Amino acid sequence: MLSRTADHLFWMSRYMERAENTARMLNVSYETSLLPQSAAAVEAGWEGILSISELLPAYLALYKTINPRDVMAFMVKDADNPSSIISCLRAARENARAVRGTLTTEVWETQNQTWLEVNRMLKSGEFERDPGQFFEWVKFRSHLSRGVTVGTMLMDESLYFMRMGTFLERADNTARLVDVKFHAMNNDFFGAPNYSGVEVEVTQEYDFYHWSAILRSVSGFEVYRKVYRDVIRPERVAELLILRPDMPRSLHASLNEVLSNLKLVSHDPESDTLRQAGRLRSELAFGRIDEILATGLHAYLTQFLERVNVLGGRISREFLMPQAA
Repeated sequence: MLSRTADHLFWMSRYMERAENTARMLNVSYETSLLPQSAAAVEAGWEGILSISELLPAYLALYKTINPRDVMAFMVKDADNPSSIISCLRAARENARAVRGTLTTEVWETQNQTWLEVNRMLKSGEFERDPGQFFEWVKFRSHLSRGVTVGTMLMDESLYFMRMGTFLERADNTARLVDVKFHAMNNDFFGAPNYSGVEVEVTQEYDFYHWSAILRSVSGFEVYRKVYRDVIRPERVAELLILRPDMPRSLHASLNEVLSNLKLVSHDPESDTLRQAGRLRSELAFGRIDEILATGLHAYLTQFLERVNVLGGRISREFLMPQAA
């Protein structure tokens, strides 16, 4: 396969997955911001979304204060923000158009229709009227795109690069979501001071809704109940989203998919790219959540994000960049 074709397929899937994960991240922040809490806590939550996406400076250059309305507008419909939902869906559609002949009719029409529909929805004000419903729509279109891809594409290198892009992006975004939500919590479990001036009963109620919102953001609430059959505890939420191979959006499950698809396109079983992916997956397969928490969850996730970024760069250099003749 031509490297530029593989590149378009890889990034088409990454951008679609990124749009979905941005919608998930905004939705959980939107829901948690409605809980009873101080204005400072609400602002800190939205600032965390911008910080984990590395967009805080760009946002502050446009807006004076951090508030839900402006952050959501910046992250959803700002065409100048390359990580906004509208920018991601546009990039996914443009990459699909560049390799139209490689895609099935169903895959192309799904991408194209998503782009046309999101423009109509934003122009008609549907996002402002019901942000939660809009975020659900973005998630649904991403699910539809993946389903159509798996259901209609030939099982060859085209599909493998698309799947690789999807799950590499998912690993990155799940790690960012877990990091921003856990790092923001003032919880005795992580050795930080408790909520100042708040009764214990209120804190416990807030904690329940906070962790429930995080689980729902990755479609993991019912999964948690089925796996643990217990009250929602922070360490188990972390274990589910990092180490469980049977949780579809966990880091472990995502790296399983990246590695398996990487093996299918790699012609060198001893390549550095394959070895790095295997090492990262192995650490998740044999990791323990108590050890991760003991050494620091934020530090662990920061290192994980760096290594995933390095892995993405290796994949790009080995497979996606045109080789000199």
